[in-house]
Amino acid sequence: MNASPPSPAIAPRGTQARAALLMLASAFGFGLMALFIRLASASAPTWEIAFFRVLFGFLILFALLFLPMSSQPRPWQAFLASVHTRQLPRYVVRCAIGVAAMFCGFWAIAHLPLAQAISLNYSSPIFVTVAAILMLGERVRARRWAAVIGGFIGVMVIVRPGSDAFSAGSLVAVASAMLSALVAIQIKQLSAIDKADTIVFWTYALWVPMTLVPALWAWRMPHGIVWLWLLLAGIMGTAGQLLWTRALKLGDVSALTPISFTQLPVVAFAGWLFFDEAIDMPTIVGAGIILASAFYIAHREAVLARRAASKALCKSNPPVV
Repeated sequence: MNASPPSPAIAPRGTQARAALLMLASAFGFGLMALFIRLASASAPTWEIAFFRVLFGFLILFALLFLPMSSQPRPWQAFLASVHTRQLPRYVVRCAIGVAAMFCGFWAIAHLPLAQAISLNYSSPIFVTVAAILMLGERVRARRWAAVIGGFIGVMVIVRPGSDAFSAGSLVAVASAMLSALVAIQIKQLSAIDKADTIVFWTYALWVPMTLVPALWAWRMPHGIVWLWLLLAGIMGTAGQLLWTRALKLGDVSALTPISFTQLPVVAFAGWLFFDEAIDMPTIVGAGIILASAFYIAHREAVLARRAASKALCKSNPPVV
C-alpha cells in the first residue's frame, strides 16, 4: 500500500471526472492482476509469481522513467540524479516488509476465494490508523476510533474465528494488510524527503533481488501460457499503481476511495466465472463493514488534510488590517 498524496481542496469538474476514470481503471487493473496471479498459481510457486510480478513491473517502470531522458546528452546521469536518495538503508527495511506483505497477499489470492482475499486486504487502512498512532504519534479522535473498531468487526465477520468455517489461511490475508499498513507509514516518512518517482524506483529495484532469492528455492521454470499470466500480472499491477497515484494527484481521496472499491466486484465476478467460487453472506457483510470503515477513515483524513492546508495558507498569508 502507498501513502496518499495530498488532494486539491477544489478541483474543476473535468479534472474530477478524469480522476474518477483513472481510479476506476486502477481498480480494474488491480482486479485483473489478482486474476492473473490466481491463474499463474496453478503451476507456479507464490515466491516465483512475486518475482516475475516485480521483474516485469520494474522493466515497465524503468522504461517510463528513463525513456523521457534518453534524448538528453547524458541520459544515464540525468536518470541517476532523478532517483538519487540518501535514505537507502530505510528503503531496504521498507522493501523487506513490503516483500513479506506481497508474499502474504499473493498466497491469499492463490489459496483463498478471491472475494475473501481482496476483502481482507481492504482492511489495511484500519491498521494504518493504528500504526500512525504508535509510530507517528498522530492523534485519533472518537469517530475514527469507531471506524477502526468497525473495521476490525468486519474482519472478524469474514474470518469467523472459533467457527467451523474458520480457515487459518485467512490470517495470512490479514497479515498482508497489517504489513501493508507498516509500508504505508514508511512511505509517508520517506516522502518527506524523496520524490514519488524515487520511492517507486528504489522499491522495485530492491524488490527484484529480494524476491529472486526465495524464488530460487522453489523454482519451477514457467512454461506455455503461464508466461502470459506472469507478464500480465506485472503489467496490470504496475498500471494499477501508476493510475492510482495519478488519480489521487487530481482528485479528492474521500471521493475516489469508493471508486477503488470496485476492485471487489471485479474479482468476485472473476472468481465466480473462472473458478466457480460463490460468495457467502459473512464475506458480503464483513466486506461491507470493512469498506464503510475504510471510506470513513479516508474521508476524515482528507478533511483533516484540507484543514491543515487551510491553516498553513492563513499563516503564510495573514489578513491585511
